Amino acid sequence: MLTTALPTRTGEHFAAIDLGSLTNLDRFSFQLPQHDLQADGKVFLKELLHLTGAEISLNKLPAGKSLPFYHKHQVNEEIYIFIRGAGEFQVDGTSFPVQEGTVIRVDCEGERCWRNRSTEDLYYIVIQVPTGSCNQSTTADGVGVAKPVQWVDE
Repeated sequence: MLTTALPTRTGEHFAAIDLGSLTNLDRFSFQLPQHDLQADGKVFLKELLHLTGAEISLNKLPAGKSLPFYHKHQVNEEIYIFIRGAGEFQVDGTSFPVQEGTVIRVDCEGERCWRNRSTEDLYYIVIQVPTGSCNQSTTADGVGVAKPVQWVDE
């Protein structure tokens, strides 16, 4: 649920949105019906950007808070990219510290949970993709375009 309307800029081959400062992620929330909880500080980008191959969320976990349940997935592996703050992550009973620069991949079957053990908010990005769906390297997929770079204001 968005508490404010966000305009999405679109073109034939793109969609873009400005979510504002990460410190304001509290204005986004969603309902977790299976746990009868509302999660604040989380925004999913799939619908906003019309994503077709991944789900991405931007997240803020307040100081001293923990995800109140374990979860796993049926199809998607998840990649967690921690961009600010410090905390602790747990997968299948193994706990380890996380901080700015920590990146974690969790198989869909991995039971995961995390918490913020610091006095500052913990910010992270989560990318969900179907397990086994990336069959090539990104450099093999990229194709150069033979034209000079030009900017509209030049």
